[in-house]
Amino acid sequence: MDTSILVQTFIAVFVLADAVGNIPIVLILTKGMTPEERNKVIDKAIIVAIAVLLLFAFAGQVILTYLEISMASLRVAGGLLLLLISLQMLRGELDTPILEEGRDVAITPLALPLLAGPGTLTTVMLLMSKSQNPHLAVVLGIVAAMLVTWLILRLANRIESWIGAEGGVIITQLLGFLLAALAVEIGSAGIRELFLK
Repeated sequence: MDTSILVQTFIAVFVLADAVGNIPIVLILTKGMTPEERNKVIDKAIIVAIAVLLLFAFAGQVILTYLEISMASLRVAGGLLLLLISLQMLRGELDTPILEEGRDVAITPLALPLLAGPGTLTTVMLLMSKSQNPHLAVVLGIVAAMLVTWLILRLANRIESWIGAEGGVIITQLLGFLLAALAVEIGSAGIRELFLK
């Protein structure tokens, strides 16, 4: 097993998943849920993210080529998705628990595109093609990075008890703005790739 690729994969996936930065977003998307319900959402999001990353590591290029989808298009789609969520946050429309609205935030937007976004998917595909036999190293790197991410996201319940209700409203508005900026950045990177090649 190639240890350098294992370390590279772990660092890349962990940094791009941005567990610490995503804790406030997890709190907002799971607003009104009990700690047990929130933990279930986090568990499911991590499992889905691992599955998608492994799928893209082994078959991503084949899937994208078959469907004629570029990574730039994935970035634009991910950016639009995050922008819609951020607009809801800014308008205060995320007060109702999202599970009651019939939506599953574990899959979208937590697993995709927050934990397993276009950058992470591209990275695991590139690492998989980096050497002759990197499969085990890349798989272990992905799983290890996601387990650490899962442990960090599980701290979300403690953080919610620290900030209180008023703090939650302030953070929702602030993060809605920052998430909108991130969405525009991701989307514009994709647009530049599509039109300014």
